[in-house]
Amino acid sequence: MVGDDRREAGEARDDRDDRASASVRELAPFPGVSPADTHPRGKGERAAVSTPAVVIAAPASGSGKTTVATGLMGALRRAGHAVAPFKVGPDYIDPGYHTLAAGRPGRNLDPVLVGEHLIGPLYRHGSAGADIAVVEGVMGLFDGRIDNANPSGTAAGSTAQVASTLGAPVILVVDARGQSHSIAALVHGFSTFDRSVRIAGVILNRVGSARHEEVLRQACEHAGVPVFGAIPRTTELSVPSRHLGLITAVEHGERARAAVDAMIALVGRHVDLIGLEKVAASRVGDPPWDPAVAAPADTGGTDVTVAFASGKAFSFGYAEHRELLAAAGAEVVEFDPLSDPLPPDTDALVIPGGFPEQFSTELSANDPVRQQIKALAATGAPVHAECAGLTYLVDELDGYPMCGALSGSARFTDRLTLGYRQGVVVTDSSLHRTGERVMGHEFHRTTVQFTDGYPPAWIFAGNDVPAVRDGAVDAGVHAGYLHTHPAAHPRAIARFVAAAATSRLAR
Repeated sequence: MVGDDRREAGEARDDRDDRASASVRELAPFPGVSPADTHPRGKGERAAVSTPAVVIAAPASGSGKTTVATGLMGALRRAGHAVAPFKVGPDYIDPGYHTLAAGRPGRNLDPVLVGEHLIGPLYRHGSAGADIAVVEGVMGLFDGRIDNANPSGTAAGSTAQVASTLGAPVILVVDARGQSHSIAALVHGFSTFDRSVRIAGVILNRVGSARHEEVLRQACEHAGVPVFGAIPRTTELSVPSRHLGLITAVEHGERARAAVDAMIALVGRHVDLIGLEKVAASRVGDPPWDPAVAAPADTGGTDVTVAFASGKAFSFGYAEHRELLAAAGAEVVEFDPLSDPLPPDTDALVIPGGFPEQFSTELSANDPVRQQIKALAATGAPVHAECAGLTYLVDELDGYPMCGALSGSARFTDRLTLGYRQGVVVTDSSLHRTGERVMGHEFHRTTVQFTDGYPPAWIFAGNDVPAVRDGAVDAGVHAGYLHTHPAAHPRAIARFVAAAATSRLAR
């Protein structure tokens, strides 16, 4: 166990429940929202319009958001809730841990990638059948995409923007190390900085002692902000949130499950779950996003099989991608390039992002599937590869033979390329048409050099980033470093499946 024994923790919890519940009754509603819309709800009660939610945010990265959010998802699930897990931003990794904790697919809410207008519909879609949602924020509460033209406005893609759009209360996770009374000024500042964002309370993290907790609670009470939990400093949970951000849940395997279980136990013992249930709310009036409407089938009745690379090397992806492929008429069959062949009768291939450089030996050793992929691409069948998928399609990665579907080589470097990019399509492909514009995200430490003169998949730029020719288009292959969110470009997915049907008929 972490911290006090079970009896002492239970007695402390009872005391916290009383104080937090009293504070809940004093919370003001969101601006422009009636008290009925934010009325505290118990377990099993549904929001009038949309699933109630809490947004787990922090003053800065490294405060413990991932530990608290993941633990909260699992603790609420163990308390009998159906929990919908979300992550603000383009992050592929934290949602893997959310999936383990909640038992439902972790999903992303990124206004930069999909547009603010889709946040509500995607939330409604992802929270269908749940009675509460937990949304983990990104970086600090007000941090987002840097816009030199609007430096003082709400940052696009910030946790604050998403919380405001959903009408959901924010629970601020504060790293309490090295402070006591000063926490009052911190939480007061965050609570009053933007009135469109409601700080419903705080969770104190890394608390040093019972006396430390007492002083911190008094300071927060002075600032008028309820405390929903106080988590002690612990060495039992030895996997910090940013380490989780570097190693995917599927790579961790049993260690991931053990880490998630430890988070759930920690939060379950030290956080007022009932109080958080009562303040959970949302005010999304949009209809749910529907993949069948976004990408209706256009295969002419032709059966289409899309192979979707997965496993330890290729785990980056959005749940909506598979849903759109299926809605467009494809049977989506996952396979692991580390050990599997292509699925039978594969008509098209998706290779998402991941960490192939960590598994180059194993990927290279599976020669049968590499040859199958090269042969499939040679027929002109649609192949969609993002980032890691691009490095897998070239001839070699760090000297290890890869698929050879594109002529070139990939190298792992020490330089991290990271950021949002505005891209324009300059070549027709199985996904896009010339002139289409996309918003995407780069996140990689590799580079690719082509030995053939392929037209690029995109030309894009970003803040302080010059125009870049990214990736390659060759017959049915569309490959590049840019990650995009399929929900923002459903016609591209429908076009991809339709091209697979045409390719199947031609073979």
